[in-house]
Amino acid sequence: MGRSGGHGHGYGHGYGHGRRGVLRAGCSLAAGLLVLTGCTSGGTPRGGADGSARPSAPAAPSPSGTAGTGTTGAGGSPAPLVPELDEQRQPRNRAEARALLDRIVIDQDVFGPDVQRSAPFESDPGSWPVLGRDCVWRTEGLPPDVLATSTRQFHVPAADGRGRVRIHATVTVHRTREESGWETAHAMEEVLRCPNQVLRAGEELKGLWGASLYRGEQLNGWSEDAFSESGTWVGEGSGGPGQYRWSQGQFGPVTVAVAGRGPAGFAEDALVALVVQGTGRMMYRAGQALGKGPR
Repeated sequence: MGRSGGHGHGYGHGYGHGRRGVLRAGCSLAAGLLVLTGCTSGGTPRGGADGSARPSAPAAPSPSGTAGTGTTGAGGSPAPLVPELDEQRQPRNRAEARALLDRIVIDQDVFGPDVQRSAPFESDPGSWPVLGRDCVWRTEGLPPDVLATSTRQFHVPAADGRGRVRIHATVTVHRTREESGWETAHAMEEVLRCPNQVLRAGEELKGLWGASLYRGEQLNGWSEDAFSESGTWVGEGSGGPGQYRWSQGQFGPVTVAVAGRGPAGFAEDALVALVVQGTGRMMYRAGQALGKGPR
């Protein structure tokens, strides 16, 4: 899920509180992007953006800006995928947060030639989706802890008798690392509270489950805190029950997320590949912008 006009399911999580330890998934699933990929034993998803068999991005970004397991440092040890946060680089006001956000957001070229911009392309930067007690998504103003947020909408055009594939990529800049952590915690709470959710009239997510793991738990080596979510999407253009996938990562005060909704007939692994590629690239950019070291 996510936030701001397209976060999360393409609409997003709301904002709230709860005891973080209670909200975390005590799961045996692999963490973060590795939960999401459904990989073969070699780590490569079985389908590309067009449903064909071709490699997609592995689970985490490398220092080159592409996905991978990290470069090899001195003594043959892999370089850390998550750099140390440089607190001096954290934004102090909305203008600085917007400038940071602009360094992290992605365009359609990140996903490959099959993906195009949708219309509208960008969400209202002053809006924030909130999941009501009735499990229906609504839009409100930004909560006090959010300095800036942006959601961009993309799609793979309808073809071969199936509908469009919908992709939403979101970046949110909070005031502090603690506040961005609460966003991930609340994402987990929403899944537990509402496994079935209404995005809008006639469009729903069903059977949602999620996993949230800190860095170092299970296989999460790509994010300070990782959240992934899966379920079924039903709505106009879905052609019947389709796939829904969501992945979110955190670095310092920033959260990044990609949601994908694939219609019936679109390969699950192909949808996963798109979500992995977008999330990995934005996490790498967040680390470059806020991590210690040269800019």
